[in-house]
Amino acid sequence: MLEAVTDSIPLRHPQPGSSTQGPLPLGLPGLGQLLPLLVSLIGLSAVPSASAQGAFARLPPLSLSAGFTGPRAPLPKDWVGRIPLAPETPILVLAGHADSQGIAGAGTSGAAVALRGAAPMQADIQDELYWNLRTAAAVVALGRSRGLPIQLYVPPVRDIASGDDPRTNWSIGKAFAAAGGYALEIHYDAYGPDGIGSGLMPPINRPISQLDESLAQAFGSYPRLFRGGLGAPKRGIALLEIGKLEGKLEASLRDPRRREASIAGIAERIVAAIELGLGLNPPPGAVGNEPAGTGQQASSGGG
Repeated sequence: MLEAVTDSIPLRHPQPGSSTQGPLPLGLPGLGQLLPLLVSLIGLSAVPSASAQGAFARLPPLSLSAGFTGPRAPLPKDWVGRIPLAPETPILVLAGHADSQGIAGAGTSGAAVALRGAAPMQADIQDELYWNLRTAAAVVALGRSRGLPIQLYVPPVRDIASGDDPRTNWSIGKAFAAAGGYALEIHYDAYGPDGIGSGLMPPINRPISQLDESLAQAFGSYPRLFRGGLGAPKRGIALLEIGKLEGKLEASLRDPRRREASIAGIAERIVAAIELGLGLNPPPGAVGNEPAGTGQQASSGGG
């Protein structure tokens, strides 16, 4: 089994052709044949090291109050996830827009940069991608510390024009889901009227699962055919909008005193929802659903 780990995800623009490789999920039929081919092509990359995973596991997560991630999408929920998944189902986490910087579909800059003239978190990528990467890595690190068969994929190139290029999130996630795994792409939604709110867009090319339902209970839900079906859901990838990149959520992420605890709190909510969706018992004190009364709704893949 191939395994090369790094202490952190590569936030800087990857060098063309570069990649690192992480553990391969071989738990379901077909994955054993599929993933070595994908790895040989581009690599499963940026898996946090054991020490980094331990650091995430020890970090006290921020106790997320109702409304921390902003409004849930005020859209009707027209689906229910009923299909059970095996507890050992491999999970692949993707950072939205990691393959589309400097081209169409780069993601949101966030309200701080666009409206208040703040400096981007990193000059060569949109702020959304910066937080997508940080959040995705935290989810994988925390999930591994709790025994989940979960891994992270980061494309080796930041500006891939074709969505069907074999190195893109969409291509890797589509193949992973088709082989029996669960692919989840992390996003933050656009600020202001262009954004909608937090929530899950379920895959639309397969029956909707109890894991999809659990994530929707924790964050809200978009209609099954939101905007006619976005690229990721059409390919079997669940798309999770954490929240609009503005207000309390963005301020907490940008504040160096609250940043790590905020990311840890968001990761805790996601991992707890994954555990519940797979029929696993979350550890005592895990943060799963928001308090009752926040509604069931979700957001745009453009954010």
